[in-house]
Amino acid sequence: MTGKERAAFRAQANTLEPLFQIGKGGISDALIAQVSDALRKRELIKIKVLLESAPETPREFADKLAAATGSEVIQVIGGSIVFYKENPDLGKETKKKPAKKGKPLSRVKAKRAAAAKREAAEKKQKKDFYAKKRTYGSR
Repeated sequence: MTGKERAAFRAQANTLEPLFQIGKGGISDALIAQVSDALRKRELIKIKVLLESAPETPREFADKLAAATGSEVIQVIGGSIVFYKENPDLGKETKKKPAKKGKPLSRVKAKRAAAAKREAAEKKQKKDFYAKKRTYGSR
């Protein structure tokens, strides 16, 4: 993963709320299963470590969970850990093709657009003319 990709994921993670908390029980099989499911659904998740009661440091938890789920640790700050795991199936459903820019209009559409633009300019000019006339006429 490149530094730019990692930075983009860190930026996205700023707005995320932590999905799970790790406390005095540490990491269990149930937690690993839940984290795997969440990564499959969302790709990017945040987990909170309760620093006062956790038996290990957040970095140790991050490394263990990343190895168990096959994900990457994006960042560990204080008691927050951010994980990412790409899901190719998720990308197919949500990603759309970008719109083509600069596609030429058909002749009919181009004529209609030009006529509408001229009409709008004429209306504006007429409106400005009468506004000036009222201003000068009232003196």
